Amino acid sequence: MRSEELKSLLEAALPGARADVVSPDDVHFQAVVVADVFTGKPTLARHRMVYAALGERMGGEVHALSLRTQTPDEANR
Repeated sequence: MRSEELKSLLEAALPGARADVVSPDDVHFQAVVVADVFTGKPTLARHRMVYAALGERMGGEVHALSLRTQTPDEANR
């Protein structure tokens, strides 16, 4: 999977989200996801939302995902 595909999947699954995704090899990814839906949720819940959006791709097409999740307010600090 390419970084652009992962970015599109995340942005489609999380309304209003903005995702920045990079990968050196198209199986190990680093993503920063900024979305209003993260407001009031702890980090673990946010990460679960992202993993749910990727479904079965996690562990397959996406072997590893380093993740930073933020609300828009947090991203602007």
